[in-house]
Amino acid sequence: MDSLERLGRLPDRLFRHPGGLITGYAHGKRYIVNRTEFSDGKSQKLVAHAMGGGDYISLNIYLTRNGSLLRPCEMPAEKVTEFVLAFVADT
Repeated sequence: MDSLERLGRLPDRLFRHPGGLITGYAHGKRYIVNRTEFSDGKSQKLVAHAMGGGDYISLNIYLTRNGSLLRPCEMPAEKVTEFVLAFVADT
């Protein structure tokens, strides 16, 4: 799967998780994640911190008429995309 296909799956994966504070795993690390919705769900912010480590993920995604617009916060789009696709929330 190329990066464009992964980016296309990003909103579905992101919206699968409940808003607010959750915990889970990605890439063998445990994270605490906060997802916040704005503008009736048309804008999402996700911030994740590795528990017991220094890894940090931050992104905004906007749902527009022309599709999704990903805005990672001071990190590569590939990093945030891979995190969201790999993240599994605790049940």
